[in-house]
Amino acid sequence: MRIGELSERTGTPPRLLRYYEEQGLIHPARSANGYRDYDESQVDRVMQIRGLLEAGLPTRIIKQILPCLDGPREIHLPDATPEMITALERERDRMTARIDCLARNRDAIAAYLDAVRTRK
Repeated sequence: MRIGELSERTGTPPRLLRYYEEQGLIHPARSANGYRDYDESQVDRVMQIRGLLEAGLPTRIIKQILPCLDGPREIHLPDATPEMITALERERDRMTARIDCLARNRDAIAAYLDAVRTRK
């Protein structure tokens, strides 16, 4: 797919997709005429990148985390400083708390819907 379609499917402006490529976060193929060609897996990858950015992680750390998203493989973190590890642990804990909160909210909405439906 071309950059416009990836942009539309992910809600990510083409300029930002080009930035992700410059940062080494995505790697589109190039057609003979030089156009970027994204495969289907790039849709999920862009959404993962956006989620990590929204969580407050910088692109240099996201680039190191991306191999973990594809499953087990050998991961080298030459510049994993104690501060970076602490920041990632803090971010992981913040995400876990948010997931717990979202799960409670989902369960509350489900209970409300069940109660409303049984009244009818």
